[in-house]
Amino acid sequence: MTASEPADPEWVDIGRRLKQVREYLNLSQQVVSQTTGVPRSAISDIERGQRKVDSLELRKFARLYSYPVGYFLGDDGPADASVLALTRAVAGLTDDDKDEVIRFAQFLRFSAGSTSKRPK
Repeated sequence: MTASEPADPEWVDIGRRLKQVREYLNLSQQVVSQTTGVPRSAISDIERGQRKVDSLELRKFARLYSYPVGYFLGDDGPADASVLALTRAVAGLTDDDKDEVIRFAQFLRFSAGSTSKRPK
């Protein structure tokens, strides 16, 4: 692609999602580059929609960001922010700790009857 050619809309959408998540996680392109092995200039081009991301790169980004690959492809519809936040929060926990988080979530869900009675 030359500088005068318009970027493919799908590349732009994927790049926009990747950039939004990277910035949400407060990661620099340099840190992402060092962690994934994808050159920083390539990350910049991908995020601007000037370069397509290959499947292996996309998997590396998804793994680092703790987001499903489908989110970046737009296949999963709008992501539930709370589910994604929980996914990131439990990523470094032990299996026992993850089980405890699940038990606590079930407790919250089933305690006090209906969730509509609980204050927000």
